[in-house]
Amino acid sequence: MAPVASQRSAHASPGRLFDLTRRVVRQLQTSYAAIESDADGLPAFRLELEDNSVYDFGTGETAFTVRVRDERGRAALASLDETKVCEAFMAGSIDMDGEMLAILRLRPLLTDRHPLQSLWNKLLHPIVFGQVASDKKWIAEHYDENADFYELFLDRTNCYSHGIFASDEESLDDAILRKLDFALSSTGAREGQRILDIGAGWGAMTAHAGSRGIRTTSLTISEPSETYVNQLIRERELPCEVVREHFLEYQTDEPFDAIVNLGVTEHLPDYRASLAQYERLLKPGGRVYLDACSARTKFPFRSFTYRYIFPGNATPMCLHDYLTEVAETPFEVVTVHNDRHDYELTCRHWAERLEASRDEIVRRWGKGLYRRFQLYLWGCVDVFARDVFGAYRVVLELGPRARG
Repeated sequence: MAPVASQRSAHASPGRLFDLTRRVVRQLQTSYAAIESDADGLPAFRLELEDNSVYDFGTGETAFTVRVRDERGRAALASLDETKVCEAFMAGSIDMDGEMLAILRLRPLLTDRHPLQSLWNKLLHPIVFGQVASDKKWIAEHYDENADFYELFLDRTNCYSHGIFASDEESLDDAILRKLDFALSSTGAREGQRILDIGAGWGAMTAHAGSRGIRTTSLTISEPSETYVNQLIRERELPCEVVREHFLEYQTDEPFDAIVNLGVTEHLPDYRASLAQYERLLKPGGRVYLDACSARTKFPFRSFTYRYIFPGNATPMCLHDYLTEVAETPFEVVTVHNDRHDYELTCRHWAERLEASRDEIVRRWGKGLYRRFQLYLWGCVDVFARDVFGAYRVVLELGPRARG
């Protein structure tokens, strides 16, 4: 592993550039060597610094190239801090040319040491400001992007949760429709009944259930989501309504026949509270459908995800913890499905569609947003493919012990 070219840059003093170059290369060499023996086919890559020096790491064909554009990028890379490297990439101080999945295989090189931020998000912020108030702030930071942006990479229903694929070759549109159908059929929801849709999003379940004559109340705490779904209801004359209120605060005088939750469990980390709310809002004998990404422990996200993707205390569902809480309620577990591969396929479709729309996204919203979602979506493909995260569909039925 040695430099194949070297040239001084005119943008900084030669001594400073030499020190920074030496630091970056030494850090990468040490970390790469430490993980190379434990990794399965660690990819070779090329590093190009802004002083025109070039370094090759690993053996075999170069899988991708990392280009450092300025001193911010150089300092971020020298730190080996994942968040700093991602920030430099989003700002254009670092460019990465090659397949994102190959690049992500070098994540073990990077550290993630931000304990104070983690403590504040996961524990202190909800205690100080309350979970509901915190959610209203955090959800807006992710979901209040323009709906036009999401339409560029979601399926034709704009469903922001995973599909159920009959095969790896099936289209995303068909997989999402299969999941929406399953959500309704598994709860027994039918024409004329009332269902509660937790998390209106961009109206996927509102439109799907409403078109079947199912009276749907969709909850959201995002104002753009409320506006978008209201317009959808008016245009299609659906027997539905959208309510801008947090699920844990919502009340009704008439319990629902069924409840559907597409990917919102991740934003409801207090399982006991959410199950108690299901019980209050559901008729005895009614069913809850929910799907969620999962992990073996709660709060596994790294600092970049909490800072730039899902601020706050969002967490993949920890299934064994969730089912432990279910056991203390009148709910019976009807079925559990493992959807890890389906979520991987869904995220791959989203990531590929995002990249296909790169020029439009950069033109309308800037390179930073494009690169943020590029990291997020390909990162999801990576963790699902390696079984770091999983996904489940769960159906619950409210038994006769409900309401005492």
